[in-house]
Amino acid sequence: MLTRRHIRVKVMQGIYALTQSHSDSLEKQEKFLRVSIENMYSLYLLSLGLLIEVQQMAKEQVKLSSKKYMANASDEFPNKEKFINNEVMLQLASNGPLKEELERRKLNNWYLNEEYVKIIYREIVASESYQKYMSIPSTSYQADKELVIDLFRNVIAPNEKIYDHFEDDKLTWVDDIPIVNTFILKQLKKVTADKANTYFLPQLVQDEDDLDFAKKLLVKTLLNNEVLVKEIEGKTPNWDKDRIADVDAILLKMAICELLNFPSIPERVTINEYLEIAKEYSTPKSSIFINGILDNLVKDYRAEGKLKKVGRGLL
Repeated sequence: MLTRRHIRVKVMQGIYALTQSHSDSLEKQEKFLRVSIENMYSLYLLSLGLLIEVQQMAKEQVKLSSKKYMANASDEFPNKEKFINNEVMLQLASNGPLKEELERRKLNNWYLNEEYVKIIYREIVASESYQKYMSIPSTSYQADKELVIDLFRNVIAPNEKIYDHFEDDKLTWVDDIPIVNTFILKQLKKVTADKANTYFLPQLVQDEDDLDFAKKLLVKTLLNNEVLVKEIEGKTPNWDKDRIADVDAILLKMAICELLNFPSIPERVTINEYLEIAKEYSTPKSSIFINGILDNLVKDYRAEGKLKKVGRGLL
């Protein structure tokens, strides 16, 4: 679920939080990093939980409509229960391990924020894709899947009220929301009718090496701060510490630390990763500034024999 780039962003956020709080507690930052990474999985589970709640609300609405004497909009559809019997929605709603994980993490609490479920449900019912889907009596697994993908992409993911709700819950989720939404869309596109229940409970990281990478990158960058600052100053004689963007300084330190301390990661991979992060999280000219410094440092490190790279490396 988490790629190395996401992990680098998490480390950057941890270091930035430390610099803003003027704290020097390494233990505190390690904990912040662990919790931030773990909370990303909670966001993923909450988003799936929202889909489950929408299906349950639709089910309740069908029950209510069957007891009414007056016709409503849903009566125009040939099969009022088509949405609640959508196979992909049922895969989620009847997923025992997923529900257990939501309960174990105390995330099965959308009932406390039912207004958000109602907002999403109303927008789904009003959407063109829902109306078109419900107007056709027959269905197939592929049609069911296409509807859920379309609703998640065009109704749930861009919903500002849900975004604000998640942001109010945990500030670090602001950067996680696009990553989690993209991952869920990938999951939905690849799901099949015979997928095991555990399909929707993927590993947070590919392997333990990724978590080890995160911890080492954080610790080595923080412990070697003064050395890393001198490396940057050496390539920027007129460098004014107060004028350089905080994020740029952090990314440069992390990149230099990675170049010198992680032999399995090729230098070009390191540089490209930090340039992409700079484009997203810093100023428009940051990537050019960072690229110039890192390119010069790599040339010097090669000449001095400081770069000891082995293998193909990992992203």
